[in-house]
Amino acid sequence: MSLTTVIFDLDGTLLYTLEDLTDSLNYAMRKFNFPERTIDEVRRFVGNGVPKLIERAIPKGKGNPQYEECLSTFKANYSENMTNKTKPYDGIIPMLKKLRETGYHLAVVSNKFDSAVKGLCDKYFGDLIDIAIGQRPAKDGKKLCTKPAPDSVFEVMKELGATQEECIYIGDSEVDIQTARNAGIPCISVTWGYKDIDFLYENGAETIIYTPDELLELI
Repeated sequence: MSLTTVIFDLDGTLLYTLEDLTDSLNYAMRKFNFPERTIDEVRRFVGNGVPKLIERAIPKGKGNPQYEECLSTFKANYSENMTNKTKPYDGIIPMLKKLRETGYHLAVVSNKFDSAVKGLCDKYFGDLIDIAIGQRPAKDGKKLCTKPAPDSVFEVMKELGATQEECIYIGDSEVDIQTARNAGIPCISVTWGYKDIDFLYENGAETIIYTPDELLELI
């Protein structure tokens, strides 16, 4: 059965978002008199969703009595400022257009909170993306749907009527490699995101690309 559906991570894969994430994080850090974080620190902290970003950034993590308030402050500020410096990586838009013209379904599965994922995809990609899913409560209401759990990938498959054999996942981190593995689909890792090539190989990357054009050649 041939490939029909390409599922992408968002931050570090389709969009460069690091500066806006850092600015909103440090806005929250200043408000609560916590030490500000550098962009390189934020690069290391991202990938597992905003709750984990805040946990990693503030003193004592989730044990900090101001954790929840800091998390809410970040999300509110980021929602208003998430397009200040964010932009698609070079070659991303032409690559997405070519995939759509070729007939592929395109989706985004991200650990960024769901409203931000949908807002960013709508602004930068419009109707190029068929479905975009971010971190949000699971149907049982007891947990968040967070990669590397495959729940959101399976939801994409169901929505688009695709089987595992028809899907591939594209991402920039070890979380994406694990997500694809948990979903039973292959993963292509990209080098232009937030993790370097040695880190990707150390964390199980099997196929690595250096430019968006290479994805077109591979699939």
